[in-house]
Amino acid sequence: MDCKLAPSILAADVSCLGDQVRTIEKAGADYVHIDVMDGVFVPNLSFGIPIVKGLKKCTDLFFDVHLMIVDPIEHIRDFAQAGADGITVHVEACGDKLYDTVIEILGHGLKAAVAIRPDTPIDPVLPILDKLSMVLVMTVYPGYGGQKIITDTFSKIKKLRSIIDEKELPVDIEVDGGITLDNVATVREAGANVFVAGTQVFEGDITGNVKSFKSELI
Repeated sequence: MDCKLAPSILAADVSCLGDQVRTIEKAGADYVHIDVMDGVFVPNLSFGIPIVKGLKKCTDLFFDVHLMIVDPIEHIRDFAQAGADGITVHVEACGDKLYDTVIEILGHGLKAAVAIRPDTPIDPVLPILDKLSMVLVMTVYPGYGGQKIITDTFSKIKKLRSIIDEKELPVDIEVDGGITLDNVATVREAGANVFVAGTQVFEGDITGNVKSFKSELI
């Protein structure tokens, strides 16, 4: 199983964001994870279109854009034009527009992913697995960085991995929230293969942190 590291710039230093993204790229990161929060779907605000567009000039990394916003279907075009390579939307934010939202993402030539909160079952994702490149299992409640991982989510990861493998689908399982060097191997064993880490990458020696994570994922 090909494993990837997706550092979350939510934990980066905004005053030198471009430089830090270049640093993670040089150190071997696979994606840059961009959390977009609207203060409605989650109780926080974060990056938007200008950050995506600006960072696109700084790096060739895959832009893993995670939309934690209401009615994401209304914003797919803007993020696609800004430089997103893949867009993740939440089951809980899409409601009965989940399928249409995924089709909208694909229509812009991007990789489509769907996220589920820790208390959301995997069932809504299963009918559209063949349309997705990735499922994001949130291992904390979305909205804030630095939270402790919720280990009850591991059983959900295992079940999803089993279904994906049984259907022989090329679908990644991403995890986001509380991922550290101490638990990344355990989460990988559960079936995840794309790992979002923020604080654990951007605090201290960024290059060393990325290399340490990558060594755990070989």
